[in-house]
Amino acid sequence: MVGEPVFLTKNGRGRYAIVDMEEYEKTKAVIKLMGELSKGEQSAKEEGWIDIADVEKMLGIANG
Repeated sequence: MVGEPVFLTKNGRGRYAIVDMEEYEKTKAVIKLMGELSKGEQSAKEEGWIDIADVEKMLGIANG
């Protein structure tokens, strides 16, 4: 099937997966995002959470 990964085995066990480049790039982006979210969560646990109103102000999207 088009767009489906192809799996290669060695000695009957999964060894490699061949995926579409677009899917590969999406997967890399998700992994990077999850890493950044993890860093942010760790920072919040160590330094405290920021109020949503403060985040909106920092992003310039404050309501009212």
